[in-house]
Amino acid sequence: MTPLMEGLNSLLDISILLYMLVGLLLGFMVGAFPGITATMAVALAAGFTMTLEPVQGLAVLLTIYVAANFGDRVPSILINTPGTPASIATTLDGYPMAKQGRAGLALTMSAIVSAVGILASLVLFALAAVPIASFARDYFKSPELFALVVFGIAIMIGISSKSMLKGILAGVFGLMLGTVGTYAATADKRFTFGSLDLVEGVNFIAVIIGLFGIAELFDQLLTHRASKVRPISSLGRWLPNRSELKQSGRATAVGGAVGLGVGLIPAAGGDIAGLIGWERARKASKHPEQFGKGSIEGVAASDSASSATLGGSLTTTMALGIPGDSVMAVMIGSMIIWGITPGPDLFTNRPDLVVSIVGIMLVATLLSLVLSLIRMKGMVKLLDVPQPYLWSGILIFCVIGTYATSNSIATVITMLVFGVIGVLLKRMQVPAGPVVLGLLLGPLAEENLARTLAILPTRPFFEVVSPIAIVLLVLAVLSIVMPAIRAARKPRAERASFADSVLDTESIAQISKAHDELAADPELLTSTVRNPPAAKTRRPRKNSKENKK
Repeated sequence: MTPLMEGLNSLLDISILLYMLVGLLLGFMVGAFPGITATMAVALAAGFTMTLEPVQGLAVLLTIYVAANFGDRVPSILINTPGTPASIATTLDGYPMAKQGRAGLALTMSAIVSAVGILASLVLFALAAVPIASFARDYFKSPELFALVVFGIAIMIGISSKSMLKGILAGVFGLMLGTVGTYAATADKRFTFGSLDLVEGVNFIAVIIGLFGIAELFDQLLTHRASKVRPISSLGRWLPNRSELKQSGRATAVGGAVGLGVGLIPAAGGDIAGLIGWERARKASKHPEQFGKGSIEGVAASDSASSATLGGSLTTTMALGIPGDSVMAVMIGSMIIWGITPGPDLFTNRPDLVVSIVGIMLVATLLSLVLSLIRMKGMVKLLDVPQPYLWSGILIFCVIGTYATSNSIATVITMLVFGVIGVLLKRMQVPAGPVVLGLLLGPLAEENLARTLAILPTRPFFEVVSPIAIVLLVLAVLSIVMPAIRAARKPRAERASFADSVLDTESIAQISKAHDELAADPELLTSTVRNPPAAKTRRPRKNSKENKK
């Protein structure tokens, strides 16, 4: 049986469909609740999938990843609050459309272009992953793999924080965590402090649940404020007409192209792609003045761009073993626990698994689109769930999921410790992404560096270290040095992130203005917002008139 048939045959098991349905519901709920990111959900679910077969576990995790990309548009459009960072750009035009009574249209268009973006990205994966993996398998030895890991960490440091120094500190902290445990080359124990729980290193699942789950939970507990803004409940017309579809075509194409390109950059996620896609579509539009004021083109561009990053992220993760974003970093950790190592050899050793992964994402996208197109007013009610109930549930599942990975209280304590560390990092505006990437890829970089150093004394330097490794190392240095130099030449107040550096000043100003106008004045909300009963609001006005008389 060919790998293609084996991969597809594994998806015919009824259990795979059931696990995908579980992931679908979890992903939608994760996206619909602001503050719960896809990374947090996948990290939490990873603790419960360790006992499953690889295809079953991937069915849950990948479906959550895809479905969250659809569900996060709901709060962005209805309450001007991104469900996940990938939907930040959706608020620019989605919420103004909802205020105009066109929330249903915005939700439908968002679902359609999100599906188009993901499907296009899967085509990119199918076309690009095998050639990239073949090239890496033929030309990437220990020096090149070390250089590739350094390049991936450097890219994440460069684009994950406005402060380059903070990004570097986060990466170094992650690399230090990666040295804890037994050194594979010599079997020496390092930084274990006599604890048997640290002999195998810091538990990866506990770290990611702590940094992305518990940290977010603690931060919300500390900063929670009761919000008076209610979800817009009058959704209006759902289906776009022919002219609206035609109008959105160019914006979808522009946004999708941006997303495909950005997705191939390690660590550059949907939030960056969404903003860049929105800005590029505004420049290409015949009506750029409507962007930020409820333009359906703006919704199409931002959502197609952020969704199209999924395939690019999957390509770098599976073909090179370098996580394309934080979700894929969690995915790599889970696959390693299952005994599967993403990278060039995956396409040789387990081509059937690669086919299964593509099939899972394809089916998950279609199921998510169908669920999104159903006029689910129940999704609006999800936004009314009291936060304390949500926090309690998250904390319980975090503890249970972490404990299930090792049946050890020490792992739960590790999770809570990194939850506190995550809050401190968040308050100091230090990104968590480089920490996770350093912990995950640090041992790989160290192992390949040790092999390279062992070979160097016996052979000429340029026979061991190829031009590919040198180019990757130079690019890694430039990706940190050049932004640092540009930032140092600017006043501190004007220093910006990677997303801002590729946008022109006019676009940054327009994005900031749109956010400020929507967030500053709750009275901008129209009668389509669910208000208290009319009798309670009118009675004081009547009494006030009688008092005047």
